[in-house]
Parts: sequence; C-alpha cells; structure tokens
Amino acid sequence: MEPTPNPVSVVEPAGAPVRAEVPSRVCLISIAGGLYAIDLRNVREVFAVEAVTPVPGMGTVLAGVTNLRGVIIPLVDLRTILDLSSTAPSAFAVVIRHGEHQVGVLVDQSPEIMTVQPDQFLPAPQNGSNVAHPFVTAVLRIEDRLGGVLEVPTLLARVETEGSA
Repeated sequence: MEPTPNPVSVVEPAGAPVRAEVPSRVCLISIAGGLYAIDLRNVREVFAVEAVTPVPGMGTVLAGVTNLRGVIIPLVDLRTILDLSSTAPSAFAVVIRHGEHQVGVLVDQSPEIMTVQPDQFLPAPQNGSNVAHPFVTAVLRIEDRLGGVLEVPTLLARVETEGSA
C-alpha cells in the first residue's frame, strides 16, 4: 500500500501564485448564496445553530455567542466582512481555528466536505494593486461553480481586530 501524501495548503499570500501539488480537502460553505472554501485542517466541527445571544459592544462582525456543549463560541457573520447582503437567518455554523483562536462562522446550509485537485485552484482576482478581499486568496472551480478560498489566519485577525472595536 502506497502512503497517502499529506495535503498542502493552497492558500498563499495575497498576489502570490496558487501552488498545490497534491489533492486538498476543503469544507465548502454557502454564505448569502456565494460559495466559499476553508482548508479542512482549520475546521473543528459543524453544528446547527439553535440560539445566538447578542453581546453589547462586540463589534459589527460578531453576531453574538452560542453555547456549544458548555463552551461559549463567538459567532462571526461573514456577510458583514465580505460586504454581502442577506437577511436570511443562518442555520449552521462551522467552527474554525488557527492556533489558539477559534470562532463559529455562520453559514446558510450544511457544509460539504470535498477533496479538490490542484488544477481546480485559480489565482484570486486582482482589484488594482489589491486582492478583492484580503482573506480570499484563491478561487476554487467546482464543476460550473466558482468559490473563494478563505484564508483563516487573516480572517481571524480581522475578527479579533473588529470584534474588540
């Protein structure tokens, strides 16, 4: 039996070419009708959102907190960060982590886990000298759909900055 190669991150600094030499596993999420992918190594779990408790002074990107088996999880509304409009309530949350930081990202429907090939990744679109969103570092092509690949460390840094504002 041949050893399975370890997946490599396809997320590169803004403007860098996307490089992946082996298949990668991603969690596909839907936010305001848009498709996004998160490196599966950053996903802790998925759960149905039962209640969101708003917390005064949390900042605009944080929708509130929820209790997940006795652990308080801050919930991020990516629609705010990605400038998307939708009033539909989010039914699920994906808990993402990087180092010591962990948050729940509100999503429209149950996520899908998928293995993607290196040729499915495209460079992120450029907007002048900046990438369209600093946390969308690549585009993922899945059949006839395109989705943004979210960079978890950059996203969590933004949440931390705006969440304490």
